[in-house]
Amino acid sequence: MTQKKLSVWKNRQVISWSLYDWANSAFATTVMAGFFPLFFKQYWAVGLDAGESTFLLGGFNAIASLLVVVLAPLLGAMADRGNARKRFLLYFAMMGVVMTGSLFLVAAGGWLMALVLYALAVIGFSSGNVFYDALLPEVAEETELDVVSSLGFALGYLGGGILFAVNVWMTLDPEQFGLSDVATAVKVSFLMVAVWWALFSIPVMLFVSEPATAPAMDWKSSARAGVEQLRHTLSRLKLLRQAGLFLVAYWLYIDGVDTIVRMAVDYGLALGFDANGLIVALLITQFVGFPAAILFGHFGGRFGPRQGIFAAIGVYLVIILWAYQMDQVWEFYMLAVAIGLVQGGIQALSRSFYVRLIPRDKPAEFFGFYNMLGKFAAVFGPLMMGGVSMATGSPRLSILSVAVLFVAGALLLKRVDEGEGKRQARLLEE
Repeated sequence: MTQKKLSVWKNRQVISWSLYDWANSAFATTVMAGFFPLFFKQYWAVGLDAGESTFLLGGFNAIASLLVVVLAPLLGAMADRGNARKRFLLYFAMMGVVMTGSLFLVAAGGWLMALVLYALAVIGFSSGNVFYDALLPEVAEETELDVVSSLGFALGYLGGGILFAVNVWMTLDPEQFGLSDVATAVKVSFLMVAVWWALFSIPVMLFVSEPATAPAMDWKSSARAGVEQLRHTLSRLKLLRQAGLFLVAYWLYIDGVDTIVRMAVDYGLALGFDANGLIVALLITQFVGFPAAILFGHFGGRFGPRQGIFAAIGVYLVIILWAYQMDQVWEFYMLAVAIGLVQGGIQALSRSFYVRLIPRDKPAEFFGFYNMLGKFAAVFGPLMMGGVSMATGSPRLSILSVAVLFVAGALLLKRVDEGEGKRQARLLEE
């Protein structure tokens, strides 16, 4: 950091960086986890059976994630070589904002247009996170990584939860907001997410510095340099064995996390639970997640991020086993509390642990690989869950299958040596 080290709670760069999580978490909560899967089934995909709509939703989630898988490492390398992390963040954030706002225009029955806009918004959201994550080493010293990373996720839960609560209120009583019906309230919620995302993206653009490590480049030169840098890095990845091992472990267990986030509402609907009850459960997750993410950050700072990740995986396995046999809505609420306790923590500590294992002069490029594997996980998980559901006719078996991913991820994570990973990363720094 170029400025004098301050408490993370008073540092303008830290708060400005963290507010981007507050900004884009509105999309993750109101759109991705909440209203889109619900509204898709009941409004845009009306007339399709439950299995078909689940398959379409999982399929388009997979397509969007595949595109991020292909683009993320190259874009990260381009951003590092051209000092363009903030510029790329702006471009993809605005892509997500425009596509999300455009959902307001899709009429009933327009399932294909809704899925296309949603997939493009997911690409903007996911690709933007590559460059947002890559700015973490610029705003936090190594001793602050766990706390700062967790602060971002905590503010994301709080900000996303606040807007989601307002949006839910709108759908429960649309007349109070001057809206004609529930469908209009949901569509207006998509517009509100777009505005919220754009507004709270401003601080990271204005107040987070991006040191110039290379001359500025135009798009063509940046792309050429990015390809060259990516080829160079791929040839040297064998020296980063610990980071590579962590990435595979992360790919497996975050697959389970993302699948539960994206498919939880669909799973509840398949069990016959009331839609309003499922939305309340999502709100519970958001507001529990705010303090829990902060606590996980302090846990990681004291005991190490790897131990915190192991604890979260254990809780997720209990959640899956409970979800497999549950048949009451109150159980869904209890699971929402349990997920809120660990979801932000496992994401935050994974990010801060990975920062320790990569070269400090190429953060966007290596976070390209990180997000690539994270989103490739989101390709397999929803498809696996949707495929098991269609093949067996049992949504319960589909949720149970996710446990395999957490177990495999934990077994690989156990083999990661943080000290050796840091040594390997320093050897790659130029």
